[in-house]
Amino acid sequence: MKSPLLTLPGAVPAEGVDEGVAAHYGDLFREQRALADGTGFVDLSHRGVVTVSGPERLAWLHLLLTQHVSDLPPHRATEALILSANGHIEHALYLVDDGETVWVHVEPGTQEALIAYLESMKFFYRVEVADRTDDIAVVHLPAGSIAEAPEGVAVRETPYGRDLFLPRADLEAYAEKAGPAAGLLAHEALRVEQHRPRLGFETDHRTIPHELGWIGTAVHLQKGCYRGQETVARVQNLGKPPRRLVFLHLDGSEVHLPPAGTEIRVADDGAEGRRIGFVTTSVRHHELGPVALALVKRNVPVDARLLAGETAAAQETVVEP
Repeated sequence: MKSPLLTLPGAVPAEGVDEGVAAHYGDLFREQRALADGTGFVDLSHRGVVTVSGPERLAWLHLLLTQHVSDLPPHRATEALILSANGHIEHALYLVDDGETVWVHVEPGTQEALIAYLESMKFFYRVEVADRTDDIAVVHLPAGSIAEAPEGVAVRETPYGRDLFLPRADLEAYAEKAGPAAGLLAHEALRVEQHRPRLGFETDHRTIPHELGWIGTAVHLQKGCYRGQETVARVQNLGKPPRRLVFLHLDGSEVHLPPAGTEIRVADDGAEGRRIGFVTTSVRHHELGPVALALVKRNVPVDARLLAGETAAAQETVVEP
């Protein structure tokens, strides 16, 4: 779905899974600094939006999600995962309950598969699941923003800012009031700085929550059964995850960023050394320079100098080995 804000001056469309919104509006670093200062907004209208209503919505979702939501107070933001039977991450949900309806936004294009799964699990629960992507747009206001949310709009307030579930028909009018617009690349740069994983970027078909630091923020360890819980409990209590998320400071003299999927090796082993991980997201940050998130084998020493392709990289620990 193509955002009307792509007609704003300087808008350059994003590509891939983020197609449909602006990658930037002509000045990536200015847009990052604006968000870091708590001004402007980010158009996330390409994300999927799902609602769950009905008197048993929270009790029902509690049975399916990794997060404890049965007693979720109105207007308190949280995030949750849906796992496979083997504990691998299938969906990441960013949600809030407004007292009558649970509002969820998810990665672009994943809402249909999520809804299909939720519908298959309804049984006799009094819940209604709806795809609201066509009529609701997600808009992100950065932490510290004093922009007001329109009356009646569901809001997810987190330490990183506020997500508004805005009627799509009101998107252009709201953008005129909430500006300046910042593109998705600026939003991604701050996400990487904050070490926050993203489904489909930091995850692959075998990722488990422990590898990305999602235990605690999206996975509650003292709640009842859900699909994949056995794997979560076993790794938490008896073992360690096979991989761990790291933050990389990349060599700033390189012209090109190592793209997602770039193989990582220990620098002392050289370019022909054993592959020990891969880049998941790489960005240019307005203060830190070129940085990235990556998944590496758990036993890689935390002080090891790395190579991302041919680019030298120093690691910071995100998930403890």
